[in-house]
Amino acid sequence: MNKITLRQILIPLITIAFICFFWFGPFRITIENIIISILIIIANYIEYKEKAFSELGFQRKNFTFKNILVIAPLVALGLFIFYVFILVPGITKFTGTPIDYSAFDQLKGNLPAFLITLLLVWATAGFGEEIIFRGYFMRQFVKFFGESKISIALNIILITGFFGFMHSYQGITGQLVTWIVGALLAWIFYLRKYDLWFLISVHGFFNTIALSCIYFDLV
Repeated sequence: MNKITLRQILIPLITIAFICFFWFGPFRITIENIIISILIIIANYIEYKEKAFSELGFQRKNFTFKNILVIAPLVALGLFIFYVFILVPGITKFTGTPIDYSAFDQLKGNLPAFLITLLLVWATAGFGEEIIFRGYFMRQFVKFFGESKISIALNIILITGFFGFMHSYQGITGQLVTWIVGALLAWIFYLRKYDLWFLISVHGFFNTIALSCIYFDLV
C-alpha cells in the first residue's frame, strides 16, 4: 500500500463531513445525491488531479456498447429476478413485514410521473448512489485499508449496511433487502476491477425494471 499523506486524509474527511450535512442537515432536496456527486468529483480532482475520474472507477476502456447496453442489462435482469422471487420473499418471511412501496404509489398508471421519476432515479440512484457508495466510499476504504479478503468483506458489509440504512423509507424489510442488493453490487464492482460505468448501468436498469413493475401495478 502506498504511503498516505495528510492531504489524502483531510480531503476525504472534509468531503464526508459535507456529505453528512447534505444527508442529515436541516435542508433536504430531491437532487442532493447529484450535488454530492459533483462535490465528490471536485474533491477527487483536488486529491488526484487528472486521475479524478479513473480513481472513482470511470474507466474509458470499459465504456462500450456490449458492457453498458448488453451485459449490464442482463445482469440487472438476473439480479431483479433474484430480488423478486428469492430475496424479498425470504426477508419478508424473516421480518414478518412487507416492503413499504407507498412512496411510489403515485407512479401506478401515471405515465408522466413514471417518466419523470425514471429520469430522477437514473440521475440520483444510478449515477448518484454509485458514485457516492461504490466509486467514493468503497474506493476510499480500499485506499486506507487495502484489498485483503477481510478488508474487502468489511468494506462491503459496512458501506452497504449504511446504503441499506439510507432506504429506511421502505421499512426494515426494504432496508435489509437493499443492504443485500447493495452488497451484491459492491461485490460485482470489486470483481469487475472497479468498473463504475458497469455498476451505474446495472443499477439504472435494475431500477428501470422495478419502476416499470410499479407503473404496471405488478408489485
